[in-house]
Amino acid sequence: MGENLFNNRVYGVVGIKSIMSNFNADFSGRPRTTSNDEIYGSDKAFKFPIKKMWELDSKNKVMYVRSYKKKEEKGEKNIIPRDLSERYEFLFGESVGKDQNKVIGNLFKAIDVMNFGATFAESKCNISITGAVQVGQGFNKYKGTSIEIIDILSPFRNSNKESAMTSSLGTKIVSDEAHYYYPFSVNPSNYDIYKDEKLGLDFEGYTEDAYNKFKEGCLKAATAYNTNSKLGCENEFAAFVKCKECSKLYLANLDQYIKFQKVENDKDIIDISELIDIVEKHRSEIEEVEIYYNTYTLNIKGANENCILKELY
Repeated sequence: MGENLFNNRVYGVVGIKSIMSNFNADFSGRPRTTSNDEIYGSDKAFKFPIKKMWELDSKNKVMYVRSYKKKEEKGEKNIIPRDLSERYEFLFGESVGKDQNKVIGNLFKAIDVMNFGATFAESKCNISITGAVQVGQGFNKYKGTSIEIIDILSPFRNSNKESAMTSSLGTKIVSDEAHYYYPFSVNPSNYDIYKDEKLGLDFEGYTEDAYNKFKEGCLKAATAYNTNSKLGCENEFAAFVKCKECSKLYLANLDQYIKFQKVENDKDIIDISELIDIVEKHRSEIEEVEIYYNTYTLNIKGANENCILKELY
C-alpha cells in the first residue's frame, strides 16, 4: 500500500452540543435515555455523521452506509436499500466470493472499516474485524436538560380517516440543551493479526491518513451533518491524548474526568483538571495532549503548559 503507518495509541473525548434538537432519538422519538433517565447518545449516532462526512469525499470508500438500487417487479419501479453483498459489489466492483483474504483486503480499503472495523455476515464469507477505533456511549453532562414536545401542523388532512376535516397534527421532540461527551480510543495493534505475511493479505496496518480522517470527523462531523432533527447539534470540544509509540500505558474512558459547568450570561466551562492530573502522572508515556474547543462559547479550566490548546473552528 505504501502509506505511512500510525502506531500510537490515542485516548480522547469528543463533546457535542445539542440546542433545541435531538442528537440521538429512541424509537419513541425522545432523546435516548438509560433506565435511570440519564440522557445519552449511542456510539452509532456518533459514527453516523462521520461516515456521512467521509462519503461526501469521492476519494473515500465507505462500506457501512445506506445506498439504494432500482427494483422492477410486475411493471412497477421501486427504489430499495441495497443489502450487504450488493453494497460490497457496488463499492468494490465484484461479488462476494469465498476467498476471505480477498474480501478482508477489500474491506480494509473502506475508510470506515479501517477505523471502526466491520461485521460482515455473509453466508459465503463471514468475517468480523475489531476496529482500531473504539467509541463508548456519550452521556449528557448538563443536568439542567429538559425535553420539549413541539406540535407541528401538517398542510394535509389524514387520508386514512374519512371523517377528518382539518389538517393533521404531528410532533417534534427535542432537548432544550444537552452536552454529550463521548470517550474513544485508538489502538492500531488491533490489526496486528492481519499483518502476518503468512496470511497473504495486502495489508500493512492502520494508517496516518485513516487516523487524520477520524480526527477530522471528531472536530466537525456533527456540525456538518444538518438534518431537521440534527440542526442545532454541533461539535464543541475534543481532547486527544497521544501515547508514545513504545508506551505500555492503558487508560480508562476519559469522559469520566471531564466536567461541564453551565454559566449564565457568559461562556460555559469545561473543567479538565482531573484529566490533566491523570496525564501528568504518566507524562513520560505521553507524546502530546491536544485540546480543541469552541473559544466563542467555552472556557477551559485546568489546562497546563503541556497542553496544546487549539480553536475548534
